Amino acid sequence: MSAQTKGAAIRMVHDADAPHDFTAENVLHGLPERSRGPVVLEVKNITLRFGGVVAIKDISFDIRKGEIRAIIGPNGAGKSSMLNVINGFYHPQEGEIWFNGARRKPMKPYEIAKQGIARTFQNIALFKGMSTLDNIMTGRLTKMHTNIFMQALWAGPAQAEEIEHREKVEKIIDFLEIQHIRKTPVGRLPYGLQKRVELGRALAAEPDLLLLDEPMAGMNVEEKEDMCRFILDVNEEFGTTIALIEHDMGVVMDISDRVVVLDYGRKIGDGTPDEVRSNKDVIDAYLGVSHD
Repeated sequence: MSAQTKGAAIRMVHDADAPHDFTAENVLHGLPERSRGPVVLEVKNITLRFGGVVAIKDISFDIRKGEIRAIIGPNGAGKSSMLNVINGFYHPQEGEIWFNGARRKPMKPYEIAKQGIARTFQNIALFKGMSTLDNIMTGRLTKMHTNIFMQALWAGPAQAEEIEHREKVEKIIDFLEIQHIRKTPVGRLPYGLQKRVELGRALAAEPDLLLLDEPMAGMNVEEKEDMCRFILDVNEEFGTTIALIEHDMGVVMDISDRVVVLDYGRKIGDGTPDEVRSNKDVIDAYLGVSHD
């Protein structure tokens, strides 16, 4: 299915008969199931403590190549802490992380970014005084090789390198349909567009694994439709593996291949959306009612 067709399918839910709460049910209806490849990332028995507080307790799950993997749970369940462990902001006291078949030693976030893991944040972390273009360009820093003196002089290899990186950034701007704000300082943009710029900055790093921390939080229905479309397109067209935290259960259940459920730092469910929907522990702790 093309990006245009998929986008049209998503907009089908935004009509007079659509429920007020966004659901992507019509988006994936009739689509072949995405094929999942080998395990890209595996967390094994991860425990994370802050003093006497246990944020994550003995959690294990994996993420397979090409899939959209959701992490859900109530507020305070440990979801963002888990993303912070995966991309190196936090270092767990117990457990192992395996990436692309190798056990990962303790690393800093920029080292992990160079390995091919990028993320967005629950609270937008953009440079508000910089333009959309310049913010997305910062996502290319791990790909740049010329030293700071050449970059300051903007001569020789530095000039050629920047031109190459700008071309890639312009393609991301076109992909995310934000050409009209490419020179606008992001601090002047509405919230939904700032979220899209942050997605663009993460994509600029050309990640193998993209971590999205509540990419649709605070958005209206139309903005959610757009973000859902872009997430699906990133997965399909770029082949990017995606792990996301999201509270909109309509979106989670309809676009995810597998879902892991956390509650008070423990894993209480893991499986396909249908399996999670029918899991009594998940229903009792989070969903509240069965979706059957």
